[in-house]
Amino acid sequence: MDIKRILVAGDLAHHIKNLIDIDTYKQAFRFLEEEQVTDDDLQWANAYVAFKPTVNFNFHNIKWVHSFGAGVDRFLFNREWNQEVLLTRTVCSFGQRISQYSLSYYLRDLQQHDFFKNNQAKKEWQPVTPDLIDGQKVVVYGTGEIGQEVAKMFAAFGMKVCGVSLSGKKKATFHDVYPVSEQQDVLSGTDLVINTLPLTEKTNGLFDEEVFEALTNAMFINVGRGASVVESALLKALEGENLRLAVLDVFKEEPLPEASRLWEQKNVIITPHISAVTTAEEAAECFVETLEKLENNEVLTNKVDTVKGY
Repeated sequence: MDIKRILVAGDLAHHIKNLIDIDTYKQAFRFLEEEQVTDDDLQWANAYVAFKPTVNFNFHNIKWVHSFGAGVDRFLFNREWNQEVLLTRTVCSFGQRISQYSLSYYLRDLQQHDFFKNNQAKKEWQPVTPDLIDGQKVVVYGTGEIGQEVAKMFAAFGMKVCGVSLSGKKKATFHDVYPVSEQQDVLSGTDLVINTLPLTEKTNGLFDEEVFEALTNAMFINVGRGASVVESALLKALEGENLRLAVLDVFKEEPLPEASRLWEQKNVIITPHISAVTTAEEAAECFVETLEKLENNEVLTNKVDTVKGY
């Protein structure tokens, strides 16, 4: 692919500029804040690199789009994509970060951190035996690179790890994998559900009342996309016996509006979309590696299937 002019846009643009030696590349670069990008810039570019499209985004002469994020729904979901344009995504430490994020909150719950901290504040001595993670069951939605890293982490602690994916294709890191159409078969008796799925037409609103009603006293962690969860169904499950705790890092609207009922729920932990942050160093490394592979006509392991949406 002959790429001559690259437009890097958004919050990371100037960080990337400082991290790569643009003089060593044959391509011309422009590094701009998102609001600075004009239609002339988009017409100039052969490649567009950013977290998301600008408000005025148009393909014009663009042949390649590279996402600084692992998810590409901001480029594809409810948008028309030019199928002649290559889309790639960033692959870095996302799996490790999400695995450690999820494990930390699950162990926090099992080890009764809040209970003991509250008793400390009241100067109360009340022994309670923490639950063991070994032998418990976790269902991971999404069996791609990130889901597999999550599966490895929890399996290493002795949990039975099952997966749910759109295809149901078996993966060695999971005890078993179920297609979404058969998810009810695996949810019964589950202690923990983790969503790592990308947002597509098929995953939009996937976690509805039917899914949550299949759970009993389970914990739910969402590190995928907020729009995959029907908020009213989640709140109902939290108010009943289906969910004891939800750890939410992603939301349909971000930042989460002050009026959202989720802020007020005692059995909800909210984090501001930090479970898998793209560092400037990792973003630069993956972008440069992808550019070099394009120039050398090498296989791209981070190429997105724009029809599937991931």
